[in-house]
Amino acid sequence: MIKYVSALSGTAALLVLATTPLAAHAEALWDPYLRGAEVGNPSGALPPPGVYAFLDNYVPVYTYFDSSGHKVPGTQLNGLIEVPGVLWVIEPHILGASYALGIVQPFDYTVSAGLSHSVGGGNLGTYNTILVPAELSWALPHGLFISTGLKVHLPDSSSTLNGLETGKLANGGLPSGNGHATMQPDFGLSLLTGGWNISVGVHITLPITDDVWNNVHYHSGDEIALDYTVTKRLGAWTLGVGGEQENQFTPDTINGQSQIGVGRSNANFGLGPIVGYDFKNFDVQAMWIHNIVTRNDVAGDFFNIRLTHAF
Repeated sequence: MIKYVSALSGTAALLVLATTPLAAHAEALWDPYLRGAEVGNPSGALPPPGVYAFLDNYVPVYTYFDSSGHKVPGTQLNGLIEVPGVLWVIEPHILGASYALGIVQPFDYTVSAGLSHSVGGGNLGTYNTILVPAELSWALPHGLFISTGLKVHLPDSSSTLNGLETGKLANGGLPSGNGHATMQPDFGLSLLTGGWNISVGVHITLPITDDVWNNVHYHSGDEIALDYTVTKRLGAWTLGVGGEQENQFTPDTINGQSQIGVGRSNANFGLGPIVGYDFKNFDVQAMWIHNIVTRNDVAGDFFNIRLTHAF
């Protein structure tokens, strides 16, 4: 039985597009953190020592919303994002905490319309490899758990429209990830008692290099993403509700010049149901999240089916 599933799966890709190439906008191309990907997990807790494999099957059905939060007609972004990864929880404890490390290699297929560099028939490729050198979780009294960790997104994404040239635009299409590296500190808090999982996960994405196109240096802004989970275990079943929130707090820059004025940064918030079933050493969890508030972003509904296996 998988008691706790790590926050490791909460890292992948979500496309956010400007309406004109390199325009003043919230985020260039891809958000490093896949919105809502940790929903349903106990963000503050690690599972018992062992090796765990997981696969998120993430389907966004989105349109673009402007700075006033209004849907832009004729825009569309659909896709399938596959997020396989491995987590290794190691003994002994470090500083009194459970310790884990891992690796994630997402793949994505996207189809867009009415957006800059729309790909029409679709684009398939590998997203940035994500290394997890450290994730620590402390068990506190009364069923409380806290965690912290670090993830590193490598600048190694590919694109079928662009050979395998990392993170570059080509033929009016899209690369399948970012051309820059990103550091991602993570923090989590969970209350796990009586079958309840009440959790909040916090993820801060800090791009540390630039995307470079034709000697133009584009530096993506820093973002904070939060995932919320309230679930109750009933026998082998888990039922509950989840939420996600994402806000950019520093502007994108082009050659050092800010591209966003006050109030122009991207933001989104969504809620939806969660259902899961535990097959002892294999766990299935499904969720549907509907975006309620969106600004300067693509949004709508996303669906995720998470499969986790304990070896």
